[in-house]
Amino acid sequence: MSKMSKKIKDFYKENKKSTLIVYVTLRILVIVCMIGEILRKNWDNVFLCVLTLVLFIIPYIVDRKLKIKLPDTLEIIILLFIFSAEILGEIQNFYGIFSQWDTMLHTLNGFLCAAIGFSLIDILNRDEKIHMKLSPKFVAVVAFCFSMTVGVLWEFFEFSGDRFLNTDMQKDRIVTQISTVELNKEGKNVPVIVKNIDHTIIYSYDEQTNSYTETVIPNGYLDIGLIDTMKDLIVNFIGAVVFSIFGWLYIKNRDEHKFAERFIPVVRNDK
Repeated sequence: MSKMSKKIKDFYKENKKSTLIVYVTLRILVIVCMIGEILRKNWDNVFLCVLTLVLFIIPYIVDRKLKIKLPDTLEIIILLFIFSAEILGEIQNFYGIFSQWDTMLHTLNGFLCAAIGFSLIDILNRDEKIHMKLSPKFVAVVAFCFSMTVGVLWEFFEFSGDRFLNTDMQKDRIVTQISTVELNKEGKNVPVIVKNIDHTIIYSYDEQTNSYTETVIPNGYLDIGLIDTMKDLIVNFIGAVVFSIFGWLYIKNRDEHKFAERFIPVVRNDK
């Protein structure tokens, strides 16, 4: 066992006994998956497995290096989120098998990012050395804005991957109705509504063969990522709003609304 693995295991035994079984189980599953991908010589998926193992170390680094304690509930959710996104979502194609898998993760991401943004301001609010006391409503708004900013930046990342690396992170959708001014024959800024689209035919030119290839899209028209992006931002918005409300209630009465404590990182007092 490497020194880092031993340190992490000791860390969970000392401080996070409730999360040790989750961490070890997920780590074993990732390693098994990685061995299978190596045998298949699928190196892209091997890289995702390695990346997942690295991401699993983040809670340890945050606690030991940044001196920020993550609640057990938050840490377990983070570990499961990483595993669900990388291993189940990408490698096992849960994004394709379960239509709402991506929606669930983006909603959870909005919730978690709001919790992190909330904790950053709450830590400053409670620090006696900093002469700044923000109202509960303002802290909730900051948490919400932090979460939405992270969500937007992620969509920028997805768009860049699709645009420059020819990936399909912004999943395409089949739609049966479009509204566009591009089809206005008079060139006016008046949208033309096309309903009940049965299928779409795409002709692409191949320079090597000097010929055209015909691709038929059944059941409608291909939307290239707009619907997916807006759906992701909307569910991120919902997750951010939900936690911001919890956070606002928590600041107003910390004893009565302790549920939020399970998701709010705090600064460790030990030196």
